[in-house]
Amino acid sequence: MPDQLLIVVIISGVAAVASVVGGLLALWHRSSTLISSLAFGVASGALIGTVTLEMLPTALESGGLAIAFIGFTAGMLSLFVLDLVVHGGFIMGEHADQRRVVRRYHRRRGSGSPVLVLAGGTSVEELVEGLVIGVGAAVEPSLAIVAAIAIGIDNLAEGMSVGELIRGEMPDRARAMPRVLAWTGTIGLALFVSSIVGWFALRGVPPTVLSALLAAGAGAMLYLALSSLVPEGEARQYQGSATLASGVAFALIFVLSALRA
Repeated sequence: MPDQLLIVVIISGVAAVASVVGGLLALWHRSSTLISSLAFGVASGALIGTVTLEMLPTALESGGLAIAFIGFTAGMLSLFVLDLVVHGGFIMGEHADQRRVVRRYHRRRGSGSPVLVLAGGTSVEELVEGLVIGVGAAVEPSLAIVAAIAIGIDNLAEGMSVGELIRGEMPDRARAMPRVLAWTGTIGLALFVSSIVGWFALRGVPPTVLSALLAAGAGAMLYLALSSLVPEGEARQYQGSATLASGVAFALIFVLSALRA
């Protein structure tokens, strides 16, 4: 039992620190759009691979089709609702016909600081991802390790985004650093605390419950990858950089999954 807790502490700690590292990288060196596309591509491929090759098969095996399906759907819908709340009730694409109407609505309502929207929303998402690590460790520590690798890569990309936004608002690095550390540290802390609390709270629950929670985490992570990471990578891509990076990351998770089996 202590060894399992140590694993959770280490892997969640590394994944949490990745968000701070990403923020500092963006602060000290303005990355090109190509580098950003690669980061988002790797993050999306790693999350999609973990969801499809690790989390859903494990949930299906331990809980059955109905439990896995309901949990997955609930997780995806929960992140969708969170996305709506964070964006003031409207989500739209760059070329959506409704773009003018939504922009007018946000001008009247006031959409808040972009940094607050991104970092605050990401911090809430980290609570979900932390639970994924905690649930994964309760099911099988090696599953939690694979999930933590994918989440750590995602945190690095998200931290870079937060750092880039803050640097855009505050070009002076010395003034921007406390804000970068505060927001990326909050993101990392949310993940770390959620992982530890999740492991302590869920290690003794029945396998069916763990299966449902694992499937819910899979749905939430897939929604994050498809709604945020993939579009962000494609918006910055050059010569298919984001797609190729995503494929390489997916292949890496495939190899790790095969080795774990």
